[in-house]
Amino acid sequence: MAEITAKLVKELREKSGAGVMDAKKALVETEGDIEKAIELLREKGMAKAAKKADRVAAEGLTGVYVAGNFAAVVEVNAETDFVAKNAQFVDLVNETAKVIAEGKPANNEEALALTMGSGETLEASYVNATATIGEKISFRRFALLEKTDNQVFGAYQHNGGRIGVISVIEGGDESLAKQVSMHIAAMKPTVLSYTELDEQFVKDELAQLNHKIEQDNESRAMVNKPALPFLQYGSKAQLTDEVIAAAEEAIKAELAAEGKPEKIWDKIIPGKMDRFMLDNTQVDQAYTLLAQVYIMDDSKTVEAYLDSVNAKAIEFARFEVGEGIEKASNDFEAEVAATMAAALGK
Repeated sequence: MAEITAKLVKELREKSGAGVMDAKKALVETEGDIEKAIELLREKGMAKAAKKADRVAAEGLTGVYVAGNFAAVVEVNAETDFVAKNAQFVDLVNETAKVIAEGKPANNEEALALTMGSGETLEASYVNATATIGEKISFRRFALLEKTDNQVFGAYQHNGGRIGVISVIEGGDESLAKQVSMHIAAMKPTVLSYTELDEQFVKDELAQLNHKIEQDNESRAMVNKPALPFLQYGSKAQLTDEVIAAAEEAIKAELAAEGKPEKIWDKIIPGKMDRFMLDNTQVDQAYTLLAQVYIMDDSKTVEAYLDSVNAKAIEFARFEVGEGIEKASNDFEAEVAATMAAALGK
């Protein structure tokens, strides 16, 4: 049996990523055979990972990486925010984004088969990370975007990496693209244009908006304030040529009733039509990038601002850690708190 020296333990740790005690125990069990010890640690790591498989991992980080005309944004989850700040975890997230941007997988299955810098697969890296870090570490999702030579990427991460964004902009520079990505991070659009919104979704969201107006009107009535009008439309998709023409005629009738001279109508109508469009595209403003008021210039929508600088938004991807994941009531943090309380006799 080979002597279990500090040098041997150090070598095993560097090759496996295991902790000191785990490395030493593995070497003792394998009588100092480092290759067998690595295999033993891998088997134990898979067993540990399997035990943690049912835990909810809703914390974590996004990773963003640009490789030529391809860019990737990924989400990697951990069980606690504390582990999300761990250097090993951060390195794993960043390398995951890199290998995906360079490997260009079509789906998660292909992504997990990619080879990391260590020589192991992405999937094996996550099993090992779960074993060595001590929490369930999971690769959740990725988006891979491609641009042409005439387009630019806007890569941006916010709130310590909890939000990751990549945008593709044509006709602008990287500074503009990054500003658009900052807007996306802050305003949470889900799609580029109103053409991507489902018709029933728009109707449902419009109903919610009108329900809120109804509640507001009840409050306004109690303080003798005039009621707010209900919204007829929520998206540009609903504003047909006939609807727009009818709105313009209604404005003309209003101006006539107010006694405004017809010769000045042309100066008034455009502003009122802009107001009509703004009031009746509120679903678009909530969910579509191009219809939102641009945070860098609140006098224009994103689309209008980009038009003014001869630029165009092509596509984007925005990930926020944990969105759509339901945390179990007995999550990891609660489990730790319960264990500590038991140990203290509380």
